[in-house]
Amino acid sequence: MTSEAPPKAPFLTTLRRQVVPLVAWVAVALLLRWAVIEPRWIPSGSMLPTLQLQDRILVEKLRPKLHVPLEIGTVVVFRSPEVLVQAGYDPKAALIKRVVGRPGDTLEVKDGKLWRNGAPAEPDWAAEAMDYAMAPITVPPDHLLVMGDNRNASLDSHIWGPLPTTDLIGTAVVRYWPLQRLGRIRLSAPTAPPAKPAELG
Repeated sequence: MTSEAPPKAPFLTTLRRQVVPLVAWVAVALLLRWAVIEPRWIPSGSMLPTLQLQDRILVEKLRPKLHVPLEIGTVVVFRSPEVLVQAGYDPKAALIKRVVGRPGDTLEVKDGKLWRNGAPAEPDWAAEAMDYAMAPITVPPDHLLVMGDNRNASLDSHIWGPLPTTDLIGTAVVRYWPLQRLGRIRLSAPTAPPAKPAELG
């Protein structure tokens, strides 16, 4: 008695079974990256000590797309504001800062502290006294005031003014690298002064 080998599936059928799931997976991954979440890395020391140089983070992109109001303390990633682009800043560069003022808030920097609506901002994520002053600024509609946690080495709203919400890319939610610092981006105030960075950002 002889056994017959099972018939081979046509080449195109086999190829389709292998390729279609792969293409679908790539399409879903690209859709998620475009619309929902994407990885980013930290190129500067402007957010020390909360975020260290070369940290890898995940940025969720739904809240800006859905125009969800952002809380004070939210860490945001955004496109270079037009005023920076006009001054020669890379228009493709993204910046990361913390929301310190929402529409209608009046903020100023005096005596080394950030003041919001006539009172010292609490919590304030600056780990050291600010070495500059900022005249009172009232945040207009559809704008935010953003600052780096490393206030004395941050290219932020105290230099170029309120950020249009149309420039938002997303909010930083999770640090995934290095593994020893894996976790959600904290909103509690820092307890140690940051090291002096070599660049602004």
